[in-house]
Amino acid sequence: MHHSTATGPPARPDSFVRVRGAREHNLRGVDVDIPRDALTVFTGVSGSGKSSLAFGTLYAEAQRRYFESVAPYARRLIHQIGAPKVDSVTGLPPAVSLEQRRSSPGSRSSVGTVTLLSNSLRMLYSRAGTYPPGAERLDSDAFSPNTAAGACPSCHGLGSIHRTSEELLVPDPELSIRQGAIAAWPGAWQGKNLRDILEVLGYDVDAPWRELAAKDREWILFTEEQPVVTVHPVRDADRIQRPYQGTYMSAHRYVMRTFSDSKSATLRARAERFLADSPCPVCRGRRLRPEALAVTFAGRTIAELAALPLTALDGVLATASADGEAARVLAEDLRSRIGPVVELGLGYLSLDRTAPTLSAGELQRLRLATQLRSGLFGVVYVLDEPSAGLHPADTEALLGVLDRLKAAGNTVFVVEHHLDVVRHADWLVDVGPLAGEHGGRVLYSGPPQELAGVAGSATARHLFAAREPGTGPGREVREASGSVRLTGVDRHNLRGVDAEFPLGVFTAVTGVSGSGKSTLVGQVLAREVGERLADPGFPVRRLVEVDQKPIGRTPRSNLATYTGLFDVVRKLFTAAPQARARGWKAGRFSFNVPGGRCETCQGEGFVSVELLFLPSTYAPCPECAGARYNTETLQVRYGGLDIAEVLALTVESAAAFFAQVPAAARSLRALEDIGLGYLRLGQPATELSGGEAQRIKLATELQRQRRDHTLYVLDEPTTGLHPADVRVLLRQLHGLVDAGHSVVVVEHDMEVVAGADWVIDLGPGGGADGGRIVAAGPPARVARAAASRTAPYLARALEPGSR
Repeated sequence: MHHSTATGPPARPDSFVRVRGAREHNLRGVDVDIPRDALTVFTGVSGSGKSSLAFGTLYAEAQRRYFESVAPYARRLIHQIGAPKVDSVTGLPPAVSLEQRRSSPGSRSSVGTVTLLSNSLRMLYSRAGTYPPGAERLDSDAFSPNTAAGACPSCHGLGSIHRTSEELLVPDPELSIRQGAIAAWPGAWQGKNLRDILEVLGYDVDAPWRELAAKDREWILFTEEQPVVTVHPVRDADRIQRPYQGTYMSAHRYVMRTFSDSKSATLRARAERFLADSPCPVCRGRRLRPEALAVTFAGRTIAELAALPLTALDGVLATASADGEAARVLAEDLRSRIGPVVELGLGYLSLDRTAPTLSAGELQRLRLATQLRSGLFGVVYVLDEPSAGLHPADTEALLGVLDRLKAAGNTVFVVEHHLDVVRHADWLVDVGPLAGEHGGRVLYSGPPQELAGVAGSATARHLFAAREPGTGPGREVREASGSVRLTGVDRHNLRGVDAEFPLGVFTAVTGVSGSGKSTLVGQVLAREVGERLADPGFPVRRLVEVDQKPIGRTPRSNLATYTGLFDVVRKLFTAAPQARARGWKAGRFSFNVPGGRCETCQGEGFVSVELLFLPSTYAPCPECAGARYNTETLQVRYGGLDIAEVLALTVESAAAFFAQVPAAARSLRALEDIGLGYLRLGQPATELSGGEAQRIKLATELQRQRRDHTLYVLDEPTTGLHPADVRVLLRQLHGLVDAGHSVVVVEHDMEVVAGADWVIDLGPGGGADGGRIVAAGPPARVARAAASRTAPYLARALEPGSR
């Protein structure tokens, strides 16, 4: 809508998004102009504020405007969530966000549901499937295990059922019932009560369990009967015990009831220990009703097609003789949707692969492939490190996809560290210079090549500089002190693989996405080593797995609680004179228990705002404004600060503040050494990235420094790290190896691989085309391996002065 005035031509629409005065998190009143319809990459060291600008400001503002335009009821809620802290943003189209940190989807969601491919496949079966003679046509809902119409009635569409067994309920058959043979029973008086009832019923509660008759054991554990008997308890002589009516409940019934009805998560988790998943006997794990499984296409059931890798499914659809127009159109539609998923290097996934088993990078790329098909234009895509978890060979395909989104008339904002993606940008916004309170400024906004002249930019140093001496392949390769051998590994796509992991060195495991790296390292190696730690002759004494799972799922867990620092801080406050005078104990300074905490938000500092159809958001508590404590608690000071102010300190300022407290100083130093000095002690776990969570775990490990030979296993430790931070991390990891430990990393960053002592390259492709060891040896040897897709990229990283 242009209002032309009488004085001149209509104003040309502004082709820039203009941000003025952004103050979200650590941003210091940032002003920046970013072109529309271009690919803009936000760079900067971890914690510099680039995500606060891309997600916290631009995406949040676009989303807020979108809510305002669609839903009057949402206006009230928008006020509660609060707008991003910014003076103005102009020229911003509505946004689609593809974050990595989005809540992880539940177990019923799968590759098929995330990409919406399942809908198309169900439509194909409903309209063009081959039905048994006389069977009536089924609606597409009837082919979904998540609807009442389609779910197998026996397992409710889950494909497996929870069962108990005697082995689970009675782990130690040498014990008698009185000694607690039935481990699944509740503890305390309720368990005694059940034992007394059995005694009244005439069962022997003092004989070892295995000596009881089989039919008695069966009845005690599995009966559905609930006989009521009168019990005359014989307990302590000094207490008069009245007889009472007791109702018997079998162990199986107790476990099933607790698991399905209990409101307490701890009790449910305890019950789950006595349950095993077994495939549902009715649908044999296929999750659907028999009527749906009777329909075929190209001679296969929908469950068979959903289990195929997407590349194979595409092949079936390409060669199936389609009967009639509907079948042809539906099959083609399905193939056009599979295309972008395969293009992004995910052709090895099958539709029935559940979402929780996917990595963050795989999930984000599935969402990206779905967006490519949606044909939106004129919107902003905000992506969080789309190259995370990508082999250099797959990164090239990703760049093609980003270009297509841009060509379709969209604006693409990407937060990214991968230098190939940074070089590919039309426009760079570099945030820094450092992290936390030393960052939050835009150092440069413009075309990539001109960043070279910006003095304070860590990105410029890495984008244009040759490698620093001593970090690359000039280092002498270390000699192994021993090895762990794995033979005949069969798991997922690994088929009969023999692998040898050298000890006392730095080993990198490489390969394209889906080649089997995480399976080999995270599942097989870690489990094998874990089982052999008890064997005195085994050279490894400890195993430390450092993954990127969040350190907590709610704002209650944070950096201070996770590292144990909070216990030290609470002791200091409890010893303060104001606290001693009031007789307060350490619990007074915990925001997790009633007493010292603010009761309005129950110590969370936030109240959850539920939005219909949208993920719930957190808004600061109206009572304590996020301080988490009540006013009385905040009157106690230590070193001039109250407890909320201490939690608001960054690691770096806390290190100076607690310099005289050895217990606190040690863990703060470990966090600082690994480049996390910018995090706030009370920063909720929900605000930390996967890379930050992983480094917090590593720092917590590093401060424990043990002498015993430890194997450290890290899955893509450089994800989410700026090249400057990668260097800090590598110094720590190589330091562990120099101290006599072993480090195994799964890694795509060729700079890291080039500096390893030993490389194990899996592949050659992903899924069924992967799962084999293509090459193993020192980096220089692997870089020459003919069949390896990693070799050419590794060779480039090994060239002196290369970038």
